Amino acid sequence: MIHSMTAFARSEQRTELGELIWELRSVNHRYLEPGLRLPEELRQMEGAVRERLGARLSRGKIDASLRFQPAASSRGDIQLNDAIAQQVFSAAEHLSHKIGRQMQLPSLMDLLQWPGVVEQRRPDLSPVIEQALVLLDQAMEQLIANRQREGARLAELIQQRCSAMRQQVEQVQEQMPRVIAGVRKRLRERLDELSGELEPGRLEQEMVILSQRLDVDEEMDRLLTHISEVEAVMQRQEPVGRRLDFLMQELNREANTLGSKSNDLSITQCGMEMKVLIEQMREQVQNIE
Repeated sequence: MIHSMTAFARSEQRTELGELIWELRSVNHRYLEPGLRLPEELRQMEGAVRERLGARLSRGKIDASLRFQPAASSRGDIQLNDAIAQQVFSAAEHLSHKIGRQMQLPSLMDLLQWPGVVEQRRPDLSPVIEQALVLLDQAMEQLIANRQREGARLAELIQQRCSAMRQQVEQVQEQMPRVIAGVRKRLRERLDELSGELEPGRLEQEMVILSQRLDVDEEMDRLLTHISEVEAVMQRQEPVGRRLDFLMQELNREANTLGSKSNDLSITQCGMEMKVLIEQMREQVQNIE
């Protein structure tokens, strides 16, 4: 089953503790590279998030972003430190008397803004983290489904090009007897021009050498084998992107060999068409997990 590495997913939930929103973006990458953006108060869940992503995904650059809007009930209680407030006010009053003139004492808002006067008890965010992880699992299910849906489209495109590759191979196989016969004829005419009488067996020797140079049966067989392997690999229930990338290299190598052996325009055109199809498949393979 082919999975693309390009997808997007979003899941959100509003609870009594606040609103949670996950956004997951995935693009192609050689390895799995998660990038996390978490609220500062939920940084402690980073390890669990990475573990979950690694358990379900094998390749791709993943941008995972969590937004948390806490409810008023989960912001924590505000407490007033009377001792510090009294010390600040007394210090200001003492300084005013010491200077010997009436000074404006700190206002109520000044006291509240003094460091340590107002303290906010940090709430227990364990329930929020639990809900955020459950919501992450939901977002990942959506992401994987989207990757699978996109992968099915990629598999269809690759299959179309595999079929087109087979047609090109068949054309080459059908035309090779004609090509070799034409070469034999041209070589005989050329040797006849060079000498009135040919040495015994000279023509056949030249034909054997030339036929070996032009023989592309092995290349055609390997091309068909690689095409069949591409089709088989796409049916596997595992990540196959790297395997397909390797097969694209092998297909390209055989197509290059065909082009180097060809001295016929129609065979050269088939080789060029194969390379175009291989390049189109290679571009699609880059997005496969």
